[in-house]
Amino acid sequence: MNEKKINQHEWENPDNWSGPDWMAVYFSKKDSRCWVPKKKPWMGWTINLGQICGIYWLIAIVGFLPTIIVAIGVVIYILIK
Repeated sequence: MNEKKINQHEWENPDNWSGPDWMAVYFSKKDSRCWVPKKKPWMGWTINLGQICGIYWLIAIVGFLPTIIVAIGVVIYILIK
């Protein structure tokens, strides 16, 4: 089986998904992709937490949100002062 078929087979396997369709978590070490379509592809993409690149993306996204919130807080503080 080639890589594309393996990835598709893993994506179709319900054991690799957990959670509701709109917020499903995907975990497959056999799927080589970092980003995969959600269970319902029209809903966008999700991270493959079975790959190290997926973990890095998760860390980057989670780390980015507090940075933005702090930056906005600093700007508001400067403007109010």
